[in-house]
Amino acid sequence: MKAVKYQKFSEINPSDLLSMLNRTKVRKHLIDHPLFTVDTLNTWMDAKIAVDSIPGCRIRAIVFEGTLAGWCGIQLEYEKYELAIVIDDQFWGLGKAVFQDMMKWAKELGHKEVFIHFLHTRPGYRFLDKIAKSVHKTNMHGDNFTTYQLEVK
Repeated sequence: MKAVKYQKFSEINPSDLLSMLNRTKVRKHLIDHPLFTVDTLNTWMDAKIAVDSIPGCRIRAIVFEGTLAGWCGIQLEYEKYELAIVIDDQFWGLGKAVFQDMMKWAKELGHKEVFIHFLHTRPGYRFLDKIAKSVHKTNMHGDNFTTYQLEVK
């Protein structure tokens, strides 16, 4: 498989991200919120760029074969570092490679553990069940999630 590349949000075309984030198949697995507009996307991107500047955090666009495939990041939520991965449905097969890269980032950033929260609409992940320190249900932002607590090795 060809390499996945990661770019800072300031290096991507926001309109590519806008169309991807507003796709029905992508939104199905995200917290419910209004469709993005150019203005709300720019505000959201500015917030993610600010998160990227926080020690221990890293936010990147996912690019595969020159096409924006999604975004990912290590961000601070509820005083814990979480992994966020949002991938366009046509690139869903990249998720495991992106996850592995993010675990390397977590190690580089000095994390001992990270969390990943999957909205209740997503299926379970056997490979995460096998490596997780714990798996439990969480309620955040008014929705239910399956939370994986992962040790960074």
